[in-house]
Amino acid sequence: MANNPKYFIVEASALPEVFLKVAEAKHLLATGQVATVNEAAKQTGISRSAFYKYRDALLPFQNMTSGRIITFQLLLHDRPGMLQSILSIFADYNTNIITINSIVPANGCAVVTISAETIYITVDLEELLQTLRDTDGVIKAEILAG
Repeated sequence: MANNPKYFIVEASALPEVFLKVAEAKHLLATGQVATVNEAAKQTGISRSAFYKYRDALLPFQNMTSGRIITFQLLLHDRPGMLQSILSIFADYNTNIITINSIVPANGCAVVTISAETIYITVDLEELLQTLRDTDGVIKAEILAG
């Protein structure tokens, strides 16, 4: 099995607490908030052995998708300037739009699919997705592929 690893995308709330603490310890180290594994382990309440056991097996979704093309599907209210608002968000977060597809609006709603390159994105994907969801006129926003 070690030669053929399998990968899963799992909602953080479904993970054992030790995985979340390892992720937090990795973040503390990566951002320079602590200088050593010992400090990171102590601050997050895990043992150094737990950190070393899981550190290479745990990768945040943002790191997995950095530099890749991500496809978003949005359900929008059909009104003037809506697409411009969405594209401005992508521009603000320094993504490169590759394609935009829209289905003819029906019942006052439009389905828009946007593929964007995330190599230079300035926030993590969860924040981009939440910003899209919080935008007035967005009914639904999700990642389709990436």
